Amino acid sequence: MSSSPSQRCGFVAVIGAPNAGKSTLVNALVGQKVAIVSAKAQTTRARLMGIALAQDAEGIDTQMVLVDTPGIFSPKRRLDRAMVSAAWEGTQAADAILLVVDPIKQRRHELDPLLEALSVRPERKILVLNKVDIAKKEPLLALAQEFGAKADFAEIFFVSAQTGDGVPELKAALASMMPQGEWIFPEDQVSDASERLMAAEITREQLYRQLHEELPYDSAVRPEQYVERKDGSVEIHQQIVVGRETQRPIVLGKGGSRIKQIGEAARLELSELLGRKVHLFLHVKVEENWAENREIYEEIGLDFGR
Repeated sequence: MSSSPSQRCGFVAVIGAPNAGKSTLVNALVGQKVAIVSAKAQTTRARLMGIALAQDAEGIDTQMVLVDTPGIFSPKRRLDRAMVSAAWEGTQAADAILLVVDPIKQRRHELDPLLEALSVRPERKILVLNKVDIAKKEPLLALAQEFGAKADFAEIFFVSAQTGDGVPELKAALASMMPQGEWIFPEDQVSDASERLMAAEITREQLYRQLHEELPYDSAVRPEQYVERKDGSVEIHQQIVVGRETQRPIVLGKGGSRIKQIGEAARLELSELLGRKVHLFLHVKVEENWAENREIYEEIGLDFGR
């Protein structure tokens, strides 16, 4: 890690309503996958930090710690409250706050209170209108004008996190907002998540991807064992927790075919991510009130709260 004075380093909180594309944007800014992505709303549960490197306009090397927060919505259950709490905690001490908006779905009932809360925040705020590759231009400009008047945004960007349109410009602008200071993380580190937690998140992503329609949102993946083998490979054991007995056969599939497909897809992605062979073992457990289990919250990086 260099100790050169000509460095910048700062924190960027990425917030928004569920499914606005925050995780996809964080991955695009980092340049590789650090956060799981799903068509299911509220996929991100804990605060996850992605680490992006850039040069500012003066050519100063800059490290940006991107805090990918859960979508902010009206919390009803303990799990929801813990996620919203994690989202707002992610904005504490941020050098910039990015509000990511899906201009197509908008989710006004969640966006409006968010804009109101942001209007009194002192941090520099940037409005990011995402999904411009599929949104119509006139409504986009109208939204930019409307939201711009509600909170004091330093800048407004039109991007597509999916295709990368507008992302380099956003990244350069963020870099110039970061304060001068030494880097917090080594140059080659892209996330603060442990390999153990990242592995559980990747399995959870496959769970959602393959069972999007059938499996409700309230399932979890618990890391159990993470064993380094002598041959350099890693052995990972995980537990898929579902809330009802009727969900077990959905996850298992006929003759165990579905869990095998989930495990295989997660194993391939993990092998690529870790750069070595992975042996992944999954099993399903039914725990009706898992969302009231303090231990599971700690394992998936959330505060159990009250």
